[in-house]
Amino acid sequence: MDQIDHIMIVDDDREIRELAANFLRRNGLEVTLAADGRHMKSLLESTKVDLIVLDIMMPGDDGLVLCRELRSGKHRKIPILLLTARSDDMDRVIGLEMGADDYLVKPFVARELLARIKAILRRTRMLPPNFQITEPGRQIRFGTWRLDTTARHLLDEEDTIVSLSGAEYRLLRVFLDHPQRVLNRDQLLNLTQGRDADMFGRSIDLLVSRVRQRLREDAREPMYIKTVRSEGYVFSAAVEVQEE
Repeated sequence: MDQIDHIMIVDDDREIRELAANFLRRNGLEVTLAADGRHMKSLLESTKVDLIVLDIMMPGDDGLVLCRELRSGKHRKIPILLLTARSDDMDRVIGLEMGADDYLVKPFVARELLARIKAILRRTRMLPPNFQITEPGRQIRFGTWRLDTTARHLLDEEDTIVSLSGAEYRLLRVFLDHPQRVLNRDQLLNLTQGRDADMFGRSIDLLVSRVRQRLREDAREPMYIKTVRSEGYVFSAAVEVQEE
């Protein structure tokens, strides 16, 4: 019997909640509704959900705060789709940096909401089993390097800061979260680019090259990120996570 996916919609606008829920239910999904962050947290204690649709603009804890809390707590594996009415791209960028899987701008067409939910669930289920997310607020050591997950930059053995772009940070974080595991290009694209993965094609190779440059790797004999012919890439160094 096919699994029925369970979606939680967290939005303080009752009309939007109910319109979206009715459409999703008509398309075979189970839906639970929450009006704010407190209600969401209470429901998550007793309800298993497959994806959370989370509005950014809410009274009390907004969606960005809730996204960060979800990603650092016991529900960190649940995919998150952010809803935003703001025209400012910064909210969407911050949301993705905090771990959201995608975003949708209000007002939206219900069919697009459904399509994005299905795409996120499909991408999530492509990943190997036992994928974990390193807790934020820690330093990750490997070789002569440290990655500061709060400041989101690298530190070499002399504590010199090496800045990373958002995409570079996400790619390195994926490798550090899953050392000694071969990851193919589709998995890396989905984890680092999210909604735009299909647009970037094999650009993951360029991104790997940029991260290798940040790590001062010898392109012919890289120490950390090794190419596995016909398969993808593997982070080969030992990794140690330290509390700050």
